Amino acid sequence: MTDRKFDYRKLRGRIVEKYGTQGAFSKAVKLSENSVSRKINGIKSFSREDILRWCELLDIDRDDIGIYFFTQKVR
Repeated sequence: MTDRKFDYRKLRGRIVEKYGTQGAFSKAVKLSENSVSRKINGIKSFSREDILRWCELLDIDRDDIGIYFFTQKVR
């Protein structure tokens, strides 16, 4: 089985669009900036709870979760 990598560029863009900086979003989501960075850089996985909470804070419709969290990187 191959290790899947996800493309979080759209998610990063939404964070900046809504909060201005990753640091500001980190405070809103009540995680350290390092924890947020590790998740959007694919070092740590998102839990289901993370995804739902982030969608709530970023006004991401549940129908669009796949676009923001499960778009695979193209080699």
